[in-house]
Order: sequence, then structure tokens, then C-alpha cells
Amino acid sequence: MSTRQARPVVLLRPVPGTSTIHELWAGTKILVVLGFSALLAFYPDWVPLALVTILIVIAIRMARIPRGVVPSVPIWLWILLLLGCVTATLGEGAPEVHLGSYTIALGGLLKFVRVTVVAIVLLALGMLVSWTTNVADVAPAVAKLGRPFKVFRIPVDDWAVSLALALRAFPMLLDEFRLLYAARRLRPRPVLTSRRARRRRWAIEIVDLMAAGITVALRRADEMGDAITARGGTGLISAAPSGPRRADWVVLTICGLVIVVSAVLQATVLAGI
Repeated sequence: MSTRQARPVVLLRPVPGTSTIHELWAGTKILVVLGFSALLAFYPDWVPLALVTILIVIAIRMARIPRGVVPSVPIWLWILLLLGCVTATLGEGAPEVHLGSYTIALGGLLKFVRVTVVAIVLLALGMLVSWTTNVADVAPAVAKLGRPFKVFRIPVDDWAVSLALALRAFPMLLDEFRLLYAARRLRPRPVLTSRRARRRRWAIEIVDLMAAGITVALRRADEMGDAITARGGTGLISAAPSGPRRADWVVLTICGLVIVVSAVLQATVLAGI
């Protein structure tokens, strides 16, 4: 009987291909993420959740995201969600379901489900942006969006460069740490009889992995620094031309309307229900 191989988390790497979502300006995607995050932070109710979810599903279909990039959910996470549902049900609250002489309050369970759905929706939004955005386009977009803050002497360009370098280095370091962990598992394990020897061996392996990780990070940083210097320095990272186009204004208008309609409904009509 063959076991199904778990799919790892793949982030900060655009999915091959092109679509309308891929061609959107990175700044547009950043503004949409910030807008929807603020909406769900202030109004984490079912109507805003439904509207945002519909837009995300449409964007995923337009971007033609394959199912293979969606990571597998580990069993321990399902167990934690089940425990959360059980403990949240004990919180009681309206509505209530009557089963004969028993009364079950579902208020706590509904709140837990709503918070979980908010987390899943925001996570799906972040993964969608990660799968359709080139890392090189993030720094110019951040620099352009933060241009008004330069009046207050805020180093927007430096922050944009730091963000771009961090986004570039994260996938490389993740692969390096996976390689180090795989090499560690291939090493023969010594036979240790006492518990003290096993604890000491575990501490030594942790120190070895940390030292190897720091060495790899320094080597990667040196290689990246040489590559940036050869291409003209860090100033070119945030100085690349970028800006919104017609499709970006359409997307921003639609998302803005969804945010305004959701906020108005929650503040007026649904507030009295």
C-alpha cells in the first residue's frame, strides 16, 4: 500500500505561466492585501468573509493556480482544529440547539469557525500574491508606494531594498537548511545507552546545525553581495520603473467597492440584526 507523499509549502516563487493576475503591478497586490486585512480585522463577519472569498476564488481561477502547489495539511493540524472546535463549543452562547432534554449552545463554536475561516482566507490571499508576483517587482513597488513618506525623512528606499533582499534570501536559505537536515539524517547514529549521553548528543547536534546554518547564510550573503555589486549596487533594486496600469485601477476599484460595501453593511444594516 503506497502512502501519499505530502506536498511542501512553496512560497515566494511565482507559478510558471502568465495571466491577468500575474501581470498586475506588485503595488496593487500589496494594497489589496492591506485593504482586505484591515477589513477583516475590523469586521470579521460572514458577509465580508463571503465577498472577499468570492474575489479570491475568482482571482485563483484567473491566475490558473494548479492544485499541486497547494501544500498538504498535516494530521496534527486537523487534530488541533478538532480540539479547538470541542473546547470552543464549551464556551456556550447563542444560538442554541435543543435535542430532547439537552441544549447545545453553538455560539463559541461559530466564533471559532469564523476566526479560522478569516485565517484561511488571509492565508490564501497571501499565497496567491506569492504565487503570482516576482520578488524583483516588490522593492520598486514598495519604494513607489512609500514615496510620500520621504517628506518625513523616512528611508523608504533602504527599507524596500532590505525587504527585497530578505524575500530573495528566504527561499535560498530554506533550501539550504533542508539540505543540511537531509545530510544530518544520512549520518549514522551512534548507539547511546544513557539518557545523559543522549541529551548531550542532542545538544551537540543542535550546535553543529546552527554553526552550519550560519556558515551557509554568510556564504550566501557574500555571493549575493558580489552579484549586487556587479549589477550596479543596491540603488538599482528600488529604482526600477514600476507603476499601475489600467487593469490595476480596475482591480483597485473593485476591491475598494467591496471594502466600502462590506463596511457600510456591517455598520448599518447588519449591526441591527
